[in-house]
Amino acid sequence: MKFKSFIKIIFPLLVGLFFIFLSINITSADDRRMILFSIKNADYKFALVSIIFGILSHLSRAYRWNFLLSPLGYKPKFINSVFSVFIGYLANLGVPRSGELLRASALSNYEKIPFEKAFGTIVAERAVDLIMLLSFICLALFLQYDLLFSLINKEQNNASELVACFLILILILAFLRHLFYNSKSTLIKKLKLIIKGFWEGVISITKIQNKIPFVLHTVFIWTMYFLMFTVIKWTIPETHNLPFQILLLAFVAGSLTISATNGGIGIFPFSIAVILNAFGYGNDDGLTFGWILWTSQTFMIILLGAISFLAIPFFNRKS
Repeated sequence: MKFKSFIKIIFPLLVGLFFIFLSINITSADDRRMILFSIKNADYKFALVSIIFGILSHLSRAYRWNFLLSPLGYKPKFINSVFSVFIGYLANLGVPRSGELLRASALSNYEKIPFEKAFGTIVAERAVDLIMLLSFICLALFLQYDLLFSLINKEQNNASELVACFLILILILAFLRHLFYNSKSTLIKKLKLIIKGFWEGVISITKIQNKIPFVLHTVFIWTMYFLMFTVIKWTIPETHNLPFQILLLAFVAGSLTISATNGGIGIFPFSIAVILNAFGYGNDDGLTFGWILWTSQTFMIILLGAISFLAIPFFNRKS
């Protein structure tokens, strides 16, 4: 196996297995028995509600995609957009970040849309999703400013030290900027192309004719994501009273780690456990919460992704 293939396929899986091992390592035998007991006795009607919210977000994503394709002169069937989205998510479970390629390829094949244009619109929507994620991060930091302030005081940072750190950071950024723009490295050149493509994707959003519906769908998608996450707290008694601020931080942590491994295996539940543990909840509570959410959403993706993979040629047999 080539090294690049190893990095893309095997390495993320190894990272996931490492975090599963880490999860086992930070829990006692009693904790692990409690996790299994809690998962076995969880109230799965809320997991079903979470799955429904997840499905709604993916349907909205498929519909929103057509807003980006329309200015390019393409109006794909909604059902094909839906199938392509689910196929993409299914692919991400096998190879992280491969879903975007397969999603664009599926729609390109059945709607006769050039692959590069279909993929370009996915880059554009990912740019929008990044903005939404950054908004959630800012909101989480704002709501937990007292915690951050206490951490700063705990380290006894005075104003002069903060200014010095800021100046050092500026110097480092200036050096990296100089290195970036003057380097002849192949890696840096590729990075420049990625950043250029990302920026072009962002700019292309301004060409959307239905801007308000696009924004509303974006807000709806992320609202469904958060609700999909939130309702899981009612699956086990220990997290019934999780406050909004902690849920928001855990949601951000989960969102940042979900693409690090195959569908977030291992690292997603671990990241949630870390956040909940920081606020006094047991590691077993956080891991139970994370594994119930991850398992329910992964089950949904495998089921609907497989159905989409089999159904898309059937629905397009005449084309």
